[in-house]
Amino acid sequence: MGDNAQYTVVVNHEEQYSIWWEGREIPAGWRAVGKQGAREECLEYIAEIWTDMRPLSLRQRMEKAIAS
Repeated sequence: MGDNAQYTVVVNHEEQYSIWWEGREIPAGWRAVGKQGAREECLEYIAEIWTDMRPLSLRQRMEKAIAS
């Protein structure tokens, strides 16, 4: 894609984020979060909101282990 490409921010069930080309079908297991724009704009958005890179299932197991 060229410099003018637009992207959509997507997230999966493990709360892991990525970008996908706007206008293309989003792959199974991912959903749009409502943020679209240029590549750098989308990546900056992800950097702001995705502060814990651990998958959701790992975070849940770790919290459960601490609570035990």
